[in-house]
Amino acid sequence: MTLVSQATPSGRTGASPAFLRKIVVDPWLFGIFAVVTLSVLVFAALPIFTVLKQAVITDRGFDLADVLSKSFVWESLFNTLLLGATSAVIATVIGFVLAFSATRTTMPGKTFVHGVALLPIISPPFVMALAVVILFGRSGLITRELLGIRNANVYGFHSLVLIQSLAFTPIAYLNIRGMLQSIDSALEDASASLGASRWITFSRVTLPLVTPAILSSGLLVFVKSVEDFGNPMLIGGNFNTLAVEAYSQMVGYFDLHSGALLASLMLVPSITAFLIHRYWVSKRSYVTVTGKPTAQTIRISGMAVVLPLSILCYAIVFAILLFYLTVIYVSFTRLPGIDNTLTTDHYATVFTAGFQTLANSLLLAGVATPVTAIAGMLIAYLLVRKAFPGSFLLRWGTLLSFAAPGTILGIGYVSTFNAPPLLLTGTAFIVVAAMVVKNLQVGIEAGSNQLRQIDKSIEEASMTLGASNTRTFFQITLPLLKPALFTSLSYSFTRSLTTLSAVIFLVSANWTLITVTILSQVETLKIGVAAAYCSILVFVVLAILALMQLLLSSTSPKR
Repeated sequence: MTLVSQATPSGRTGASPAFLRKIVVDPWLFGIFAVVTLSVLVFAALPIFTVLKQAVITDRGFDLADVLSKSFVWESLFNTLLLGATSAVIATVIGFVLAFSATRTTMPGKTFVHGVALLPIISPPFVMALAVVILFGRSGLITRELLGIRNANVYGFHSLVLIQSLAFTPIAYLNIRGMLQSIDSALEDASASLGASRWITFSRVTLPLVTPAILSSGLLVFVKSVEDFGNPMLIGGNFNTLAVEAYSQMVGYFDLHSGALLASLMLVPSITAFLIHRYWVSKRSYVTVTGKPTAQTIRISGMAVVLPLSILCYAIVFAILLFYLTVIYVSFTRLPGIDNTLTTDHYATVFTAGFQTLANSLLLAGVATPVTAIAGMLIAYLLVRKAFPGSFLLRWGTLLSFAAPGTILGIGYVSTFNAPPLLLTGTAFIVVAAMVVKNLQVGIEAGSNQLRQIDKSIEEASMTLGASNTRTFFQITLPLLKPALFTSLSYSFTRSLTTLSAVIFLVSANWTLITVTILSQVETLKIGVAAAYCSILVFVVLAILALMQLLLSSTSPKR
């Protein structure tokens, strides 16, 4: 055996046994890795590459000139980038104001502000658009009933900026708030001790340290704005974006080539922003946590600062509450804007004729949620703790599916799984697959961050006692990932229940979803029924999240 080993060319003796050793040590875990990687490639990467292929290749061969010569393509691209950049700047500024006020001032009612600021996360993407139409539309409660303005034009860029800025503010708020809470207060104390004014301390110490959170928040909001479909569809008017135009070309004109190209154009800014965020912003060093004990203290109590910030924060909170309470109120009115008599007819419609839609959404989201959470934890374990050959395929496949807008994923699913041997169009499976793939990366990130905090010696002790890698994961590692698991469950359930951009291409007569039904009700001017659906959806999400939190608390070990 020694002679054979010496005769083997250099490099292969070490690589081949190392390659096989990782498989032989735990073949079950490698089998799971292979199945998961193949699934990600088939249901995440393949549909996206199918759309890219359809965007550049037609029956006449390679052809881009025909579509790119059309003015609506460039107009939609410009509109999308303009809307994304504007919404990102405004949402990031609002998020910073809320976060700074909550962590660095004595502003009263912080818990209330925090709770209301998170409302847009747990609601359908177009609740605020519906509220704006109800309040400021042609028969708006404010424009017509209060101000007497007739034929008010609420559609277009200005309304979209308002809606997206408020809807995506929680992303920036949570991101910046976390960074502000982690900053060592001794740095600001040192600045003040050296005689720096409050403004100098803020501008030269606090603001630079929170720069990565500000930049990443802006990039994340930009990506969410680019892929937003529901709001531009409802209230965009003549201000067309790539997502809406791609849908119109696919569904309205049956032009698969143009729809695929428009969806592919969405991929460029989204992927660019995502890569900048992941490989530039997150890699820069802004170290403030050194391991030394620190105490967070309230920095600002002067009314000259606290009062303006409090007024601004409560104005933002009031606007969010106004929109949500308006939707709830309208759900009880007979004919919004015309006959405001209170009634429960719309809820009767939802729980009779529309009950199947609600049941479908709860069922499919209920199936997708545990699959997403468990798969996210498993993939995180495989990527962080193991290094099987081909891991980069799994890592990049999941990243691509997360960064890709829902529109391109939906079009890709329709194109890829519309013929044997993968004939899945019209089934519940394809809807669940889209939900899982789109939300998977959040679970992976949460699991990866949690795993990096768990000492490897715990798992090594299990394997020393004879447990396999597979048994160690399910009996040792997974229970320790409970916080990350809850994060993944909460996020995936909320996003699965309120998703629209991907699943609107995949629903069928047998499997329609509540978000698609809400959009249909608004388009047919059944505003009361749409409001009732939105109200029920918000309360269902709140109830399920509260139940998850209760279950997590009850299963946590007592100390």
